[in-house]
Amino acid sequence: MQTALQALSYIDLPGWADDDHLAAFHCFLNSADIFEGVDGPKTRALGIDGPALGCVFAKARRQAAQIQDSAAAKAFFETHFTPIMFASDTPFAEYPGLLTAYFEPVVEGSLTRSEAFPIPLLRRPADLVETKTFAPEDIPEDLPEGLRFAKKTAQGLVPYFDRSEIEGRVFSDGALAGQGLEMVWLANHVDVFFIHIQGSASIHLQQGGTLRVSYDGKSGHDYTAIGKVLKDMGELAPGNIMMQTIKTWLLENPDRQLEILHQNRSFIFFQEEKNLQPDLGPRATAGVQLTQGRSLAVDRVLHTFHTPIFVSYSRDGAIDNRLMIAQDTGSAIVGPHRGDYFAGSGSGAGETAGGFAASCRFVVLMPRAQDLPT
Repeated sequence: MQTALQALSYIDLPGWADDDHLAAFHCFLNSADIFEGVDGPKTRALGIDGPALGCVFAKARRQAAQIQDSAAAKAFFETHFTPIMFASDTPFAEYPGLLTAYFEPVVEGSLTRSEAFPIPLLRRPADLVETKTFAPEDIPEDLPEGLRFAKKTAQGLVPYFDRSEIEGRVFSDGALAGQGLEMVWLANHVDVFFIHIQGSASIHLQQGGTLRVSYDGKSGHDYTAIGKVLKDMGELAPGNIMMQTIKTWLLENPDRQLEILHQNRSFIFFQEEKNLQPDLGPRATAGVQLTQGRSLAVDRVLHTFHTPIFVSYSRDGAIDNRLMIAQDTGSAIVGPHRGDYFAGSGSGAGETAGGFAASCRFVVLMPRAQDLPT
């Protein structure tokens, strides 16, 4: 991959002047707040300097009280960042990437199992480990290449149970039954599955209060899109594959739910999130709570977390532009122009996210020379 940087000017960016920079600044400030007293995020492959971002974070915290409108926020970004593209053969006017959206489901649940709430979300089991924490010589040669999670046994690492093995027919006959991993019970397999897809949820408890949960590991098996499975089976038309149509099909075909859901062998485990701000989304991979419409999931191998990215996207013939902050990631988010933005919480956000897909272009904001650490 070419990683040479091509500097641009803000006047080169259509739509830059029209954005709500104050909303982007508040999102950026959320990132800045978690790095107080810390050098900055880890620099990733495309070369946006993490410690330099740390220096800009400090300035954002100091100036936050004075930045009260979009013009002041715009001036802040222009003062401290240079817009750049990563050199490629793609002309600037083209949109070589893909922007999708995700959300935080809001569902009903219970702390105890009942006929109304029979299907659990599971905590991470103790024997699920990340393979990167092991020395190469301790990883068996027959372990599938690229497996990020595995089961630790007395004989060494082996592949973890997949979705069908863990869920069984009713979970109580699954591979992890009896371990006390159930953290909350939901109404059906479909609610559980789509929370697995989104990686977080806000659950209104029958006992009162709200439980918010987030991703805490996975079985390690490859993700399979069940929308494609249904398309290949002829159950859904190619142009009608979105979250809403998939969910409707599953609910209308209860006898075939597990047949389809188990095609995706990847299984997600969760943890409880406490002390979250209720007006923000779940806590992201980068450690900050997500901001509706401004938090962006990116390829964490390439992009330095917390980098501002000006995203231009084309959908149904219309072009929109928005400054977002790289605060999350996902296994399907691969490439320098691939993003997934946080659409918010609840059913309305789900409607937006479920059918959203647009071609896009990323312009990354790189800290200027004066903000490089010395």
